[in-house]
Amino acid sequence: MTDTVLCINAGSSSLKFKLFEALADGGLSVSIEGQLDGIGVKPHLKAADGAARPLADRQLSPAQAPDTGAAVPMLLQWLRDQLNGVVPVVIGHRVVFGGTRYAAPVRIDDAVLAELRALVPMMPLHLPPELAPIEAIRAHLPDLPQVAVFDTGFHRGHDEVVERLPVPDTYYREGLRRYGYHGISYEYIAQRLPAAAPDIADGRVVVAHLGSGCSMAALVGGRSVETTMSFTALDGLTMGTRPGRLDPGVVLYLFQVKGMSAKAVEDLLYKESGLKGLSGISNDVRALLNSDDARAKIALDYFSLSCARAVAELATVMGGIDGLVFTAGVGEHAAPVRGAIGARLAWLGLEIDAAANARHGPRISAAQSRIACYVIPTNEELMMARHALALVRSRA
Repeated sequence: MTDTVLCINAGSSSLKFKLFEALADGGLSVSIEGQLDGIGVKPHLKAADGAARPLADRQLSPAQAPDTGAAVPMLLQWLRDQLNGVVPVVIGHRVVFGGTRYAAPVRIDDAVLAELRALVPMMPLHLPPELAPIEAIRAHLPDLPQVAVFDTGFHRGHDEVVERLPVPDTYYREGLRRYGYHGISYEYIAQRLPAAAPDIADGRVVVAHLGSGCSMAALVGGRSVETTMSFTALDGLTMGTRPGRLDPGVVLYLFQVKGMSAKAVEDLLYKESGLKGLSGISNDVRALLNSDDARAKIALDYFSLSCARAVAELATVMGGIDGLVFTAGVGEHAAPVRGAIGARLAWLGLEIDAAANARHGPRISAAQSRIACYVIPTNEELMMARHALALVRSRA
C-alpha cells in the first residue's frame, strides 16, 4: 500500500490541507488538496485531486465545524472516504513558532505539546489555532504520528548580533529576540537553487517571499544569515494588512493619546494596516494594480520602496549580493511589482528584462545585469511532507 502524508496549515478560521502519495523513486505527488475556511461562521469545504479535478465545493453548517479543533475529525473522515478508508502514515503541521528550543522538525508527544503550549503567551494569535488540530487528532487518532515543522526553524543559528533586539539582556535570555518567519518557504527555495539557479546557489542571495504576509531572507551558500521579520510576523516589509517596520512610538501614541485598548491596537496592526491601510481600498495587490485610485499607487509605491530598502539592508549583512529570487503569491505572479522593485535597485546593478518578467521567468534579469534575478515558485507543503515522512520513517 502506498504511504500517504497529510499536511495541515491551520489559521484562526481555516484549515489548508494537502495530501501527498510517496512515489517509488522517493518523490512525493499531490493526490488531494483543499481548504476548509469560514470555520465557526460559514464553513466551506473546497478540494480537488492532483489533476485539479473538483472533489468538493460545498457549504457546511457552523455545527459541523464550530472551531478548528472540532473541524479536524470531520475533515479526516472526509479524506478517509476519498481514500477508501486509508489513513495517512503521518500528519505534518506548520507551526509558526518554535521558540529557542525547536529548530528541526519534531514528532509531537505529550512533552512537545506541553512545551508548545507554554509558548502561547509569546505567540498568542498564531499558536492556539495551530495547536487545536494537533490536540484534536491526538484525541481522535492517538496512534497516528504527527510532526511539527517550524516556520522559525530555518533561521536558527544566526549570529548573536543579528538575532539580538536592542533591549536589556534579561529579556533576551527570556526569549525576546529576532526569530524570523517563512522559514519553510526559504528552506524549499534553498534546496531548489542548485537546479533552478545554479549560477547563484552558492552565493549571496536575497529571497523575497511576497504574499499576503511578506518577508525577505539573506542566504549565503543556501544558509539563512538574516531575515526581515523579527520577534513577531509584524516587522520588516510592509504587507497586505500588517505595517512592517513601524516606529514603536506610534504604538505608545495609540495607547497613551488615542486611548486604544490592547485588542484594538492588535487589530489595527494585524488587520487594518499595510497595503489595506495605505490604500483604503484593499490588501490584494491584484485589486491595487487594477485600480485608478491615487491611493492604490501610493500603496504600491510604498511597498516597492519597502522591498528595495530591505534588499539593500540584507546585501549589507552579506557584504554584497549575487542574486535576487522572488517567490510566493505576489512574488511569483505580479510582474509590475517585481519590475518596480527592480527599478529601485538599478543602482546596485540589477537590470530586469521586461519581456522575461512579463513571462514570469524563471530568469528575469537581463544578460548584462550584475545581479541575477529569478522567479522560483515555493512549495511549503512539499517541504513539510518531506520532513514529516523522513522523521516517521527514521523512527520506524
